[in-house]
Amino acid sequence: MDTRAELKKAKRIVIKVGTSTLTYGTGKLNFSRIEKLVRELSDLANQGKEIILVTSGAVGAGMDRMGIKERPKTIPEKQALAAVGQGILMHTYEKIFGEYGQTVAQVLLTRENSLQHHQYTHCRNALLTLLHMGVIPVINENDAVAVEELKIGDNDTLSATVATLVDADVLIILSDIEGLYTANPQTDKTAKLISEIKEITPEIDALAGGAGSKLGTGGMFTKIQAAKIAGNAGVTMLIASGSREGIVCDILEGKSFGTIFPAKEAHLKVRKSWLAFGTRIVGEVSVDAGCQAALLNEGSSLLAVGITKACGTFSKGDTVRILSEHGQEIARGMINYNADQLNLILGKSTKEIKNILGVLAVDEVVHRDNMILMA
Repeated sequence: MDTRAELKKAKRIVIKVGTSTLTYGTGKLNFSRIEKLVRELSDLANQGKEIILVTSGAVGAGMDRMGIKERPKTIPEKQALAAVGQGILMHTYEKIFGEYGQTVAQVLLTRENSLQHHQYTHCRNALLTLLHMGVIPVINENDAVAVEELKIGDNDTLSATVATLVDADVLIILSDIEGLYTANPQTDKTAKLISEIKEITPEIDALAGGAGSKLGTGGMFTKIQAAKIAGNAGVTMLIASGSREGIVCDILEGKSFGTIFPAKEAHLKVRKSWLAFGTRIVGEVSVDAGCQAALLNEGSSLLAVGITKACGTFSKGDTVRILSEHGQEIARGMINYNADQLNLILGKSTKEIKNILGVLAVDEVVHRDNMILMA
């Protein structure tokens, strides 16, 4: 299947635009680029496409209005500038979208909106209703009130979470770089753009600047994490240059721009989508090769006998990553034991577990119904 050709059929589209695309080097808003992007998205909406815009730039707009040159480091300062800048940014979008006959709605999210399943569902329903009404949601993290433990973290992750939330057909991340390269193009002239990445391997993670890597391509790590979220939720994702005029339409016409990450499977049901991407990950468990094969190929639940290591402080009902013996994430799910209990039963059979824990014993460490595969 030609993944790029399939984009012509995309109806529900999430576009994420970063601060570097929205502003000049001076930090001030680039109205010319914003206007061109809004015109392009409005034209797509007129064609019957459903458009969601995830935008950065609130703190930058606040800095400009307040005459502050250096980005603040403390959370209260960032929150204050975001509160000033969010209104400015939204007014700009509302004014320009309005000139092209489009109605927009401001939606501010935090991780708190996704920690509880009912809140996750309410967010989904609200966004889908806006789309049904022909409104373009303009989404940002609620930086004015979010503290670190409730932040989604970055707008790449936010855009992938939103794309998952609404069952988008495609997520387009507009950046200051064309896509993922074989090396850092800013320092290596031989670096080549990678057109398509079907599977995110540890090598791809390293190219993007994963843990322990010195090959990072500047801001690409969070985009690869977003691609993992989107792809595993059935959403095709692209990274492309936000400075190229008409880039969104070109992508949706199947033209070969940027780096594409094809979706892995059909859209997840809402509960599994929330389980995989809405909840906070608080721990990790590593499994042996036999357990990995059982999870990926046989539809098995996770049993203690196949677990080799557990990391983190977690309680029963928390969500954990399940890693292969090589450290690749293969699944995530809701665990039936706390960290202390799990460390007592690593590698043990079900019979042994009952002898160790007594009435607390449960056959499955993570039940299949509470697990989503990530590989």
